[in-house]
Amino acid sequence: MSQRQIPPAAWAQLLLLALIWGGSFPGNRVAVHAFGVAPTVALRVGIGALVMWSVVAARGLPLPRAPRVWASFLLMGFFNSALPFALIVWGQTRIDSGLAAILNTSTAILGVTVAAIAFRDERLGLRKAAGVALGVFGVSVTLGLHRLAAFDPASIGQLAVLGAALSYAFGGVIARLASTGTAPEVSAAGMLTGATVFALPAALIGGTAGSLPGTGGFAGAGPVDWFAVCYLGAVATGLAYLLYFRLIALAGVGNTSLVTLMVAPISILLGALFFGEALPARAFAGFALIAAGLVTIDGRLLRRKPRDVAQMAR
Repeated sequence: MSQRQIPPAAWAQLLLLALIWGGSFPGNRVAVHAFGVAPTVALRVGIGALVMWSVVAARGLPLPRAPRVWASFLLMGFFNSALPFALIVWGQTRIDSGLAAILNTSTAILGVTVAAIAFRDERLGLRKAAGVALGVFGVSVTLGLHRLAAFDPASIGQLAVLGAALSYAFGGVIARLASTGTAPEVSAAGMLTGATVFALPAALIGGTAGSLPGTGGFAGAGPVDWFAVCYLGAVATGLAYLLYFRLIALAGVGNTSLVTLMVAPISILLGALFFGEALPARAFAGFALIAAGLVTIDGRLLRRKPRDVAQMAR
């Protein structure tokens, strides 16, 4: 059976998705200070669901009738949104964002591994495995290898982020199985509705539990807090998952999970561009390693003859 490749159109969408998700880590940090962990997750998936159902209604897309499809939306909502969002947001209250971003790249490793086990057309070859390893190392160099020294298997915050990566891996498999024949907009809306079913009761029961000391909850939230949570819901969840389902149809589950290799460096670049954060010299070496990893995964440039590559460089 022929193996899933990443077409040029999918690479462009992967980059766009990475740009969108690159802003979610600072967005989480701002929102959780104001609202707490459970309300932040509930607001994110709830706003995302409203945005996507608006798109479905505006386009007049047909809704699935089979009960199994709606049951799969609940499963996708739990494994692809509610659980990993909660684990990452909660984990970020206990570990720094840089280490969280490095740990989040394990989604690429787990994603391609689980997809290789589940689908015959997404086998994990030596080239792809080497490319993923190179990309993960590049992210580690970009954010600082010293952060890996801070890894503590006993740290519950770090385990939470790793748990989120594993949840994403299984959620991707469920998404591919369940979204076949369903419009991406409907799949995204249904999944985020399923996530809201789990997240809303947790928010109502838990309130602002998990927020940092001194937070004011909804009453004390300012414009920046609301902007952060609206970005997380409408853009980093609604629009992002529309792209996500399109990418799964185009390139498969494992290839789509590679977006996490691109999120961390984009987050650093956005911080330097909009917040004046210093861009360390090691970042450029890390970016080069990540690019080399993605080129290795893609494979097209490696298959070209040296003469063809020389002509492209002219």
